[in-house]
Amino acid sequence: MRAIATTTVLAAVLAAAPAHADPTGRVTGKVTVLEPDGKAAATIDAIVYVVGFTQEPDSNAPHPQVVQRGRKFVPDLLAITAGDTVTFPNDDPFLHNVFSQSPARKFDLGSYKRGDAKDKPFPDPGVVDVYCNIHPEMAATILVLPNRAHVRTAADGTFTIDNVPAGQWTVFAYTRRALKPVSAKISVQTNADTSIDLSLQRGSESEHLNKYGEKYNPDGQTTYH
Repeated sequence: MRAIATTTVLAAVLAAAPAHADPTGRVTGKVTVLEPDGKAAATIDAIVYVVGFTQEPDSNAPHPQVVQRGRKFVPDLLAITAGDTVTFPNDDPFLHNVFSQSPARKFDLGSYKRGDAKDKPFPDPGVVDVYCNIHPEMAATILVLPNRAHVRTAADGTFTIDNVPAGQWTVFAYTRRALKPVSAKISVQTNADTSIDLSLQRGSESEHLNKYGEKYNPDGQTTYH
């Protein structure tokens, strides 16, 4: 299931074609998320993004972060613009490891202690699934997008994306464990709002292998090679 979802998200991320326009509008709306049992999710925590044009990342913005805290990645879903660098601080009083085997960006930051942080640049669009080689329950997804037109929804699922170039684009919504992203065509007009509502359904968290391509040991630890 996870492979299908990642492939679908990747296709959506890579759907952009270069285009540039100065006039901009705004995209607003609401995302609804259902759990695997069909009930409404208590928390939405989705990313909404627009594709069809390219932009450079904001060079004045601080590096986005994925923090290792409480044996979790926080946040476990992050949207960045291709060219951004992500910082991975360890806030736990024990070692963590950060790695990815995703074709879009394979890397291994090794194991490091509390108070340390490591950076990783993400130059190309794609979907990057991130794990800890020590704690199998830790999982995060980084959406590396072709422009800056992306935003995390509010707790109630509402969202606003400012400064979207005027034109005909596609808007996507995605949440971790979604079976697939949802999308809709939109027409953004100068100095106007374009409203769209989207609905997603989550699946279950899939198992993954450690950075050596092996199963985690039952105690949650891996064998160091």
